[in-house]
Amino acid sequence: MSSPAGHWVLFVVIMTAVCAGLLLQGYAHQSIGGSGTALANSGAASAAPTGGPLISAAPRGLAARGLPSHTVALTFDDGPDPTWTPQILAVLHREHVPATFFVVGTRVAAHPDLVRQELAQGNEVGIHTFTHANLSTLPAWRENLELSLSQLALAGATGKSTTLLRLPYSSTPAAVSPRDLVTIRQATGEGYLVTLADRDSEDWRRPGVAEIVANASPVGDAGAVVMFHDAGGDRAQTVQAVEQLISSLRARGDRFTTITGGLGLPAQAADQPANGVTHLQGVALMVALQVSSGLSSFVSWVVIPLAALAVLRTLLMIGLAGRHKRLARHRIGDGSYLPPVTVVVPAYNERVGIEAAVRSLAASDYPDLEIIVVDDGSTDGTADLVESLDIPVVRVVRQVNAGKATALNTGVAAATHDVLVLVDGDTVFEADTVRHLVQPLRAPEVGAVSGNTKVGNRRGLLGRWQHLEYVVGFNLDRRMYDLFGCITTVPGAIGAFRRDVLTLVGGISTDTLAEDTDLTMAINRAGYHVVYEERARAWTEAPDSLADLWRQRYRWCYGTMQATWKHRGAVFDTGHGRRLGRIGLPSLLLFQVLMPLLSPFIDLFALFGVLFLDPWRVIAFWLGFMVLQLLTAAYALRLDDERLSPLWALPLQQVVYRQLMYLVVIQSIVSAFSGIRLRWHKMERTGGAGDALGRETSTSTA
Repeated sequence: MSSPAGHWVLFVVIMTAVCAGLLLQGYAHQSIGGSGTALANSGAASAAPTGGPLISAAPRGLAARGLPSHTVALTFDDGPDPTWTPQILAVLHREHVPATFFVVGTRVAAHPDLVRQELAQGNEVGIHTFTHANLSTLPAWRENLELSLSQLALAGATGKSTTLLRLPYSSTPAAVSPRDLVTIRQATGEGYLVTLADRDSEDWRRPGVAEIVANASPVGDAGAVVMFHDAGGDRAQTVQAVEQLISSLRARGDRFTTITGGLGLPAQAADQPANGVTHLQGVALMVALQVSSGLSSFVSWVVIPLAALAVLRTLLMIGLAGRHKRLARHRIGDGSYLPPVTVVVPAYNERVGIEAAVRSLAASDYPDLEIIVVDDGSTDGTADLVESLDIPVVRVVRQVNAGKATALNTGVAAATHDVLVLVDGDTVFEADTVRHLVQPLRAPEVGAVSGNTKVGNRRGLLGRWQHLEYVVGFNLDRRMYDLFGCITTVPGAIGAFRRDVLTLVGGISTDTLAEDTDLTMAINRAGYHVVYEERARAWTEAPDSLADLWRQRYRWCYGTMQATWKHRGAVFDTGHGRRLGRIGLPSLLLFQVLMPLLSPFIDLFALFGVLFLDPWRVIAFWLGFMVLQLLTAAYALRLDDERLSPLWALPLQQVVYRQLMYLVVIQSIVSAFSGIRLRWHKMERTGGAGDALGRETSTSTA
């Protein structure tokens, strides 16, 4: 049955939306910072036209105007701010003084009610760019974007557009540089009235109320455009200074007005109704900013705890692995426990690798060994090949194709002995593997033993990645879960079982595609211990193509989810199975389902941090996590007596291999919720299971 394709379209749509949201959020906040104004060029002539701080386009260039004598226009930059803007509005309302607010687009979107309040009180509003960016340092497209987004934000919040503009980090005409003048020309050419200041209060420095008032006070009888800030920092001094300045200027006979009022323009000349399309676009922008802000916050709250949890889990695995190594020595015994053993090998079209597997089993140093190969309706002559080997301890049982679980049950039923070793048909054993594997069964409370699965075909990059995954992921996990008493999977490649325990749990179930996980969970719930024997090594053939790897992991993940759902009742178990329910199942769901499912968002957030937040901090965190992964992998390789040479492939594994794994999880979850009955995916064999074993043997002999 073909896999559903619609969910991948949905996945792409969701990821695109998340990317767009994070990009919008990152752009909206990348430049916003503390307030500041430009300083006058000491000894250098200003590039601004003379005549005043209000600059507009004229037939022959630029025209500059000022306010009449005893006329003051109070202006406020960088808002709105939920703390300081209401306090300043309260002072203005109480004193019946209008003002002009130059607002930042992103803050308009965040606090639209404050902008509406500014207009409702008779003030006027101009734009101060979208992100408080220094326009004179930006390319033309960014300048246009800053202005257009600001207008959209204002239209979305108030239904109005404005002709007033103040450039961030500008102050008086004396501070205008030639580059600033280029920006001013472009803005006035688009119809803006660029507003500089006669008096810069420099309240952003917080020099004290008296100095702010002195900086803001006009000289003599001159009129003035006075610059304050209602956001960008602590504005307590500004609030007090505005109130004092109003009283002081009133006492000398000054009148207060807006920018357009001071120029004698009609009321509300600056703020005109936006057309319907612009208003709708503005509303859409505000919604997008709010959604992206919520998304950014959500991802932050999810990513940071999950990253911390992953680090803690890694540290816990490292600590417990050493303890497991020490305790395992006491569990080994003297190796004298040698009960008769039957090895069951299910095989379906395993002709390529079955001979190596069977010969390795027959070459075991175990004294009483029976080997049963169950041919599950193979069409490639697997059974004939095994029979042609003519090995006395090997018996072939044929059945019509019914699946791996049924083949295993057939082999168990045909077995002569009560200790059973179940082996995949592509797996090669070392001579002492069976001897090591059965030793823990000396203890009557042990119902099953997991061996140490090794990747045999590890020459290529894909093989090295899987080799690291087996050693670092699977085996470190099993050491930890062994100590917790809740190993969730005895791998199909190598496991030892008591016959009576298999009978007790109803044999190997055909309910799931992960029959090994299903069986292991059932044994846990039956009250038996499942342990890990690291010395019992089996060499298996890993997929050597991405397509085969996808099919294998898809089956594993899907089957694990089936088994977890089947044994969900373990959460309420009171015996030994409670460890599976309290530790094993939650850990599977968290680290094998939830974490991979959220990995795309974690990666996107990391990229978001590099682009828009603190790139060096994000890079440092990533490097720190990579160092931890390298140290963990090195430790795991040493525990398994493996060489450290594959470590060079680990960084690439994090970049490429991990992404493939979380796509597998997504596919599996969708399939599970869609009710798809996934069929068994047969991997193409190359007979490479014993490659690494052969090389190790050759090296040891040399």
